[in-house]
Amino acid sequence: MSCNELIVHRPEGLYCPPGDFYIDPWRPVERAVITHAHSDHARMGSAHYLAHHDSAGTLRNRLGADIALQTLAYGEVINHHGVRVSLHPAGHVLGSAQVRVEQQGGQVWVASGDYKLEADGTCPPFEPVRCHTFITESTFGLPIYRWPSQPALFADINAWWAANAAAGKASVLYAYAFGKAQRLLHGVDASIGPIVVHGAVEPLNAVYRAAGVDLPPTLRVTDPGLTKADLKRALVLAPPSAAGTPWLKRFGEHSDAFASGWMLVRGARRRRGVDRGFVMSDHADWPSLQKAIGATGAERVIVTHGSTAVMVRWLCEQGLDAQVFATEYGADDNEDDAGAALEVPGSTPTPEAAA
Repeated sequence: MSCNELIVHRPEGLYCPPGDFYIDPWRPVERAVITHAHSDHARMGSAHYLAHHDSAGTLRNRLGADIALQTLAYGEVINHHGVRVSLHPAGHVLGSAQVRVEQQGGQVWVASGDYKLEADGTCPPFEPVRCHTFITESTFGLPIYRWPSQPALFADINAWWAANAAAGKASVLYAYAFGKAQRLLHGVDASIGPIVVHGAVEPLNAVYRAAGVDLPPTLRVTDPGLTKADLKRALVLAPPSAAGTPWLKRFGEHSDAFASGWMLVRGARRRRGVDRGFVMSDHADWPSLQKAIGATGAERVIVTHGSTAVMVRWLCEQGLDAQVFATEYGADDNEDDAGAALEVPGSTPTPEAAA
């Protein structure tokens, strides 16, 4: 790597030498710029954090209420040691941001974090940022990954819920508690029945509501006035970790489903042991990755995680300078199907962050 590189790979994470800060470090550092609050990108122990305004609630909830946190609006620029830093919408979850880094008279680099292109109504949509070097994820960087449109997805989910409600059984839908659950809440037809959420989901709903995101009313299973008849037509949103726990017994007979990009892969639903699988991801699919990278105008692309070998090969075929930074992203300990990607040669299994 040239001594003039704006972002380099270090054992602690992605480091900006002239600015003396890290982007989404996986080890504690002095100064960390955070793209979003999923736990594989926002880790405990750093002395100072910088993130978007809308990440503040989740970051303080996950990393500690007393963390030293500085926040910026999208497009707001700060100058740190002669390096201009700004945050731009990534469309992944609430507060998610791409980090634009520019040294005076030098090149522009953009570290995307995780992103998706289709607007979902729960966070500002992805905005391409022109740059010389683009650092991209490739979680679903294989041609098989192509997501259904938002309208098609929610028509399918609503039809499943309505059919279950008519049959007198609850609809238990497993989804990651931060980002995915709120996107589901925003998109479903709340007139079908009551919506009950797991205790891991409701605090994050509060963060979204505080940021102005429109979510329908939600209930906890212990709320007074919630009857057994209500539960038999309810949509129940829970993290996958709730599967098989005593908490589920409150709902009696129910149909269950899992919402994940991995549901597109043969065998993933079978391994989850659920009745239905809905293809839904907060990451870019294959066509969106291609579109996003092209829109940056970058001549050089660095791939951080996911199907890195396939993506680098495709980028090189397009005449771009492409390489891999080996990172520790995509290793959250909770929610998604870490094994699903193993069915596709050249892919890398990634749990929660691959949701």
